[in-house]
Amino acid sequence: MFETRRAKSPSNAVITMGIVVFHSVVHRIRKSQRSPIMSILTSIMQSVTMVLAFIFMMDILGMRGAAVRGDFVLYVMSGIFLYLTHTQTVGAVSGAETSSSPMMQHAPMNTVVSILAAALSTLYLQLLSMLVILAGYYVMYNHFTVYDAVGFMEMFLLAWASGCAIGILLYGLMPWAPSFISLLSTIYQRANMIFSGKMMLGNTLPATMLVMFDWNPLFHIIDQARGFAFINYNPRNSNLEYPIIMSLIFFSLGLIIQYYTNKRVTASWSAGK
Repeated sequence: MFETRRAKSPSNAVITMGIVVFHSVVHRIRKSQRSPIMSILTSIMQSVTMVLAFIFMMDILGMRGAAVRGDFVLYVMSGIFLYLTHTQTVGAVSGAETSSSPMMQHAPMNTVVSILAAALSTLYLQLLSMLVILAGYYVMYNHFTVYDAVGFMEMFLLAWASGCAIGILLYGLMPWAPSFISLLSTIYQRANMIFSGKMMLGNTLPATMLVMFDWNPLFHIIDQARGFAFINYNPRNSNLEYPIIMSLIFFSLGLIIQYYTNKRVTASWSAGK
């Protein structure tokens, strides 16, 4: 007469979680467009537009001489790709579905799935966009060479991971002050337009200007990435330890705050705010 649900084994739970995450990623990719192809093309066009805009701006401002010796377009793209991946991951993760969201009423859905879907969908779109644009530039314009492709890819993943860490921290704080945290997330993303260092090299910055960029983990990641991309650039004013340590701190704080918030969040929070 009555049915009891048997507890799932750990392997079945992992498989179920993977399936739910997969469908959530697909849902997020198709969220703004009917077709996933259109979402990918939109991401590619956004990256291409920003690359062309910065090439044009640096030409107008006479900043070509400040670039590293080598392929100028690759220099611009190496900064743009990491900047877009980092900032869009921060926005996606911090804006993921929260515990009080109607989507959480469905049994398999939880905040872990929501965060993973936001992070992985952004990684998928940005990685695919970067590979398509680099392949197109290599085939149609210039047979460039990346000095250490593995190292550059590690920096790309670090830019994504640091964006996840900051996004998780903002995500945990979001239910407490949604308007302020949304504004803070936007300010951080806009500030990175300048302070990410995507238009300049760390080695060329004087000490008075370096303090304006040195606080930003993304500045260190982009500068180190150019050290892997170009054989004749050895970054001296940046390091890998700082962004890794800061990412671990943000990730740990985010998990603690998220755990604390989940114990206290209710559906009435959003109604009152």
